Amino acid sequence: MDLLQLFITALIPVLKILFATLLGSYLALDRVNILGEDARKHLNTVVFYVFSPALVSSNLARTITDKSIVKLWFMPVNILITFIVGSILGWILLQLTRPPAYLRGIVVGCCAGGNLGFMLLIIVPAVCKEKGSPFGAPDVCHTYALAYASLSMAIGAMYLWSYVYNIVRISAKKGAQNAHQSPERSSTPNQVSCTEPPLSSKESEVVEDNAADQYALPCTAISEENAKMTQTTSLGKVIKQRIMMVFGKLNLKAIFAPSTTGAMVGFVIGLIPQIRKLLIGDGASLRVVQDTASLLGDAAIPSLTLIIGGNLLTGSRGPGIQKSLVVGIIVVRYVVLPLAGILVVKGALKFGLVHYDPLYLFVLLLQFSLPPAMNIGTMAQLFGAGEKECSVIMLWAYVFALVTLTFWSAFFMWLVARM
Repeated sequence: MDLLQLFITALIPVLKILFATLLGSYLALDRVNILGEDARKHLNTVVFYVFSPALVSSNLARTITDKSIVKLWFMPVNILITFIVGSILGWILLQLTRPPAYLRGIVVGCCAGGNLGFMLLIIVPAVCKEKGSPFGAPDVCHTYALAYASLSMAIGAMYLWSYVYNIVRISAKKGAQNAHQSPERSSTPNQVSCTEPPLSSKESEVVEDNAADQYALPCTAISEENAKMTQTTSLGKVIKQRIMMVFGKLNLKAIFAPSTTGAMVGFVIGLIPQIRKLLIGDGASLRVVQDTASLLGDAAIPSLTLIIGGNLLTGSRGPGIQKSLVVGIIVVRYVVLPLAGILVVKGALKFGLVHYDPLYLFVLLLQFSLPPAMNIGTMAQLFGAGEKECSVIMLWAYVFALVTLTFWSAFFMWLVARM
């Protein structure tokens, strides 16, 4: 297929995003105030709890079967690789730019976590409907595109809220500690600075237990064997305590977000034949439930687009930010990661980890070239660290995404046709 035709095919979905985003920004203007801050919050709540899980569950239920699930196992691995490679590149960017402590988690998060739900839900199904699409029949392509994008959204949400969430949280905590550190301590050269947070009551109990073990018997009465046993017991208590702290700080409620729950429901319906016959198909007795979920899910994409348009307007009013940070994130997400993705997907195909399916390979490749996840801004707002700077990063990242997504989409379509 002609590369110019592929470029036009890739450009149409991106233009749809652009027009809908501009409309969202216009509705969020102060003089219009239809989609103001409060309105966006309420609409975002409806999308989060109703539209998105309905979209994910209805599309997965229609397309997931015991046969199709075999070829989808690589998608969680592929997304995990995007997070790992992005984190490494983000760490390198930190060493080069040296941003403030409270911004480090946001920088790594923007490099690691892409918009694995919203962007794919718009781009991939829209590409299927274009005449120059290389993915076969538009209806079949559209159905599977929504399923792949829905699964990507659910997996991406789990990684984002378990990994990036804690990176941003730790970074914000360190930034707050540095901000509140007394000048006397920092100016004393011989004094060791302590940036560790205060011990919790449980941690204090562990320390006290360790101290009790040390002073329970006179030193002369403790044999080497008893000392080793005591040290092992104390170390085991500390390790156990640290593990409990990690699980206690994980945002399990966010990890199992409504979209993830919707994905689980979709898998159950698709994989259990008895339930599938009741809900899926023209002759299904409870098909009205599936039709209702599909109806609600159709509202997710336009609503999300308008919300992003309104949120990006905040970035245009944001403060100044280190330009090297913005440039670095753009280079990582739109240059280095897509090139890494080509190597990963072609390697997986060569070693038989994935079957040849042009649409599926296109989605795997596209996962490496997406802009940062908008939920990172929510995390920054949650911890009160770098919220305005994050808005500026998102603004420029999504402006450049209009160009880079068009290029990479066209190139990936050309590439999968020749794999």
